[in-house]
Amino acid sequence: MNLLIDVFHNFKDLFGHHVVFGTGILLFSGYFLGKLADRLKLPAITGYIFAGLLLGSSMISIIPETAPYKLNSITEIALGLIAITIGAEFEFSRLRQVGRDVLLMTIFEGVFAYILVTAIFIAFGMDIRYALLLGSIAPATAPAATVVIIRESRARGRFIDILYGIVALDDALCIIIFSITFALVGPVIAGELVPGIGGLFSGLFLALKEIGLSVLLGIISGFAMFKLTVRRYKLNEILIVSVGIIFISTSIAIVGGLSHLIVNMVAGAVLVNTSSRNKRIFKVIEPLTPPIFALFFILAGTEIEIGVFVNGLIIVYGLIYTVSRFAGKYIGIYFSALISKSSDKIRKYLGFCLFPQAGVAIGLILFVQTSPLMAGVSADIREVLILIVNVILFSIFINELIGPPISRLGIHKGAEFDR
Repeated sequence: MNLLIDVFHNFKDLFGHHVVFGTGILLFSGYFLGKLADRLKLPAITGYIFAGLLLGSSMISIIPETAPYKLNSITEIALGLIAITIGAEFEFSRLRQVGRDVLLMTIFEGVFAYILVTAIFIAFGMDIRYALLLGSIAPATAPAATVVIIRESRARGRFIDILYGIVALDDALCIIIFSITFALVGPVIAGELVPGIGGLFSGLFLALKEIGLSVLLGIISGFAMFKLTVRRYKLNEILIVSVGIIFISTSIAIVGGLSHLIVNMVAGAVLVNTSSRNKRIFKVIEPLTPPIFALFFILAGTEIEIGVFVNGLIIVYGLIYTVSRFAGKYIGIYFSALISKSSDKIRKYLGFCLFPQAGVAIGLILFVQTSPLMAGVSADIREVLILIVNVILFSIFINELIGPPISRLGIHKGAEFDR
């Protein structure tokens, strides 16, 4: 037994820090656990997350803690490809039919989640400042799981059109709500005397600036892809040019502090509405996505710490956050669907598809923790911020495990399918 342990440690020391080895073992393990999840009637995504958890520092630790940072570009590429896929669903002909309903439902489900999470945490005794921060992260929805499930099931119809629209707009709405909330409560938490109205307008301006510049960069990226590929006939050339522009625009957005999710969504919308020939771009990109999407979810699993699951307060708060967030989204969809006179299927089942939450939520809560505004806070305040971070991480673990099955249930109940 000791010999096997020694061999394992030598193997890990020799290969564990090699990025290529890490990528290979993550994909290999993710494939088999994804197949196991499929046999258990769970989405492959659940298996990918378990593979990351198993290989990460919390368990057998064959993948070192630094691996997710070394492979961070995979996450950025995956989110870019996911976003451009969602943007491709925004054809003007579809938006004329579902545009008003999508906007109404997005606002309702996002605001209801924000209000309900905030109110329930206040009722459980949390300081209103921290309850507002938790509530402002609640509107974010992970589009990756939804896109993968829709592709696997080949779902279509008005239900899917509205769902794509909502998950595409969710992050923009969350950024606005979070920016305004943090502008109001951030200085209060840090002990600075900043007028509330001034902070409100400052947060609104920053959010609008970020979204506006992201939209502009997305338009430029989409038109660049169109102009450089429209007269090309070799698919390999279209692939090289398209992926190159996606990578460049994504990196510009990240370095410039913009939303690369919005950038790529807008680029996809520009492409699909500029020319029917642009559909070739999505066809040549599609074969690249399976390994990248798999790595994206596996890497998310490597960042989960087992220690989070033994703290009673984190477990209780995480469950409260998870349940209240889902309830807010479901109620918001239900009432907005009644107002817009949408079908019974949309009213009853669309809310289930908004359960998953991942990357954007992690990014926002880590932004709070690392903000220069929080650099000089007291130890007590920092302890509360760490608690909030762990609550979000625990909730995301729960969301990513049970979220995909719940989303799949909603999609299968509400959508139409190709035969």
